[in-house]
Amino acid sequence: MVWDWNFAFGILPELLRGLWVTVQVTLAGIVIALVVGLVVAVLRHLRIPVLRQILWFYVEFVRGTPLLVQAYFAFYVLPLYGITFSAMVTGIIVIGLNYSAYTAEVYRAGIESVPSGQWEAATALSLPWRRRWQAVVLPQAVRAVVPALGNYLMQMFKDSAILSAITVLELLGHATAIGSGSYRYLEPYTLVGLLFLLVSYPAAKLIRRLELRLAQPR
Repeated sequence: MVWDWNFAFGILPELLRGLWVTVQVTLAGIVIALVVGLVVAVLRHLRIPVLRQILWFYVEFVRGTPLLVQAYFAFYVLPLYGITFSAMVTGIIVIGLNYSAYTAEVYRAGIESVPSGQWEAATALSLPWRRRWQAVVLPQAVRAVVPALGNYLMQMFKDSAILSAITVLELLGHATAIGSGSYRYLEPYTLVGLLFLLVSYPAAKLIRRLELRLAQPR
């Protein structure tokens, strides 16, 4: 199959619309992953007996099952029990909760890396529970895990392509639809790879700059 520039330029606007959907899914999903992951990590650190076991099971279950299976279950099985969302919303929730299990472990590692002297100082100052976490623990823990969280952001951006399996017309979904209709796959899939690279590379550089900035002593 020979590359057709006219065809490539003709499908580019549609692929860009798919790219915008991919970006939306990624941004919304990472917000869910960061917030839910932080809540899970903090609650697990508190070692509340029953809740700790429930959260442990949540993390292990989500990490132990494929994202694709979770997406299929949420989109095709949950509606049988009256839980129905659009494909887009379902995809965002699924990918966000999936990655929350991973970010929770990252946060946990960051929390445990805070020196014991910092905990003791906060206790000696009789800081309230919320103040202790907001002013002492979390700023140090999050700074330490920014590289890992940035990696998960990049991975989520690429894994969003899996959601085409539940009819989310993101970048790969648009490319597949174009290929099925025109019987030409060279141009759409090549452009998909280039568009993913054009977005992910600058984002990776920005994350690296943030990492270096946070690593500087204050």
